[in-house]
Amino acid sequence: MATDLSVGTSLGRSLKVDVGRTIDFMGDDCRVYATPSLIRDIEHACRDLIFERTPDGQDSVGTVVSITHLAPTLLDMEVEITVTIAELDGRKVVFEVVANDPVDLICKGRHERFIVDVAKTRSRLLAKAEKAGKS
Repeated sequence: MATDLSVGTSLGRSLKVDVGRTIDFMGDDCRVYATPSLIRDIEHACRDLIFERTPDGQDSVGTVVSITHLAPTLLDMEVEITVTIAELDGRKVVFEVVANDPVDLICKGRHERFIVDVAKTRSRLLAKAEKAGKS
């Protein structure tokens, strides 16, 4: 598993909070960035950083998410997510994550991913599907 990953490598991702990323249970005038959407966006940023630096046929899967969602971000606000490799342990990659909107630090925490061989992982998933009667 040759990679171009090192502690301290960062990736920034800017996005606009659209309707699909918000909660609606407080009414349309109070839509804010939903925590599950924030987590998804963090995972995608971390995956992209790894994917860009690993050989063909490898990817990564999320294994641990530990964030604190500190402040609400309103619909149509810009968000900057920054992910930084904090630790490398074999195939495990640990990220420090922060996210900001123009007003607040909205999130901080950690996310762990595991680098996998896509073909081997696919074989294991198909075998599990067969055992579960889903093939």
